Amino acid sequence: MARADERGNGIHIGSVRGAFAIGDHNTVTHHEGPAAPAVDPAQEELLRAVRALRDDLSRAVESPQITALSGELAETETEIADHGAAGPGRLARLRTALADAGAVVGLLASGAAVSQAVAALAGG
Repeated sequence: MARADERGNGIHIGSVRGAFAIGDHNTVTHHEGPAAPAVDPAQEELLRAVRALRDDLSRAVESPQITALSGELAETETEIADHGAAGPGRLARLRTALADAGAVVGLLASGAAVSQAVAALAGG
């Protein structure tokens, strides 16, 4: 049985991590989700560069090429976050989108960083 604290409250919980139950005859089941996949340093570099370019492109004038590149960057970011790496097909599509938006990408340092990271991962 809980004792009252100085405020007259019977139960005080400072912090909780995980699952808990209060009262008689309770059952608690706690399941942790799978750990995030490990990301290799080259993929981490690509992820950082993709995020920087996405941020830079948010301030660019919209065009079909910028829209397509923004979509590929978003898909690349999701793929790395979900699977730990961007696959060869994703890298090829990203490389094509970078080339198609070359006029804008060439003006941005973040664009050069993504291009270099993709070239390193895709082998040239």
